[in-house]
Amino acid sequence: VQLQASGGGLVQAGGSLRLSCASSKRTSSNNAMGWFRQAPGKEREFVAAISWNGGETLYANSVKGRFTISRDRGKNVVYLQMNSLKPEDTAVYYCAVNRRAVPTLEPSEYHYWGQGTLVTVSS
Repeated sequence: VQLQASGGGLVQAGGSLRLSCASSKRTSSNNAMGWFRQAPGKEREFVAAISWNGGETLYANSVKGRFTISRDRGKNVVYLQMNSLKPEDTAVYYCAVNRRAVPTLEPSEYHYWGQGTLVTVSS
């Protein structure tokens, strides 16, 4: 499975970005998908995840109410809408395919990872 993340860029604090993650195989449509991020000098952290059918979502407390994860199973694409961005949201964002159909927050439960897209939020 190949994952292609896109949509990152430079944005001012308070602005918005939408990340996309396209999967190369339909098998990912039966799996939960997640977004993680890694800031310079920090460990990779969970951001959001969505179940195989989009019916269940999970968010990190730090992004709850600001970020929205969604998916289009027909197009094999997962989105992360990021609003009210803060400088502390600056990181490389990665999408990943979960081994299971339900969303979880542990990186070890994801077995395919994209290459990452950089999001920089200026103050």
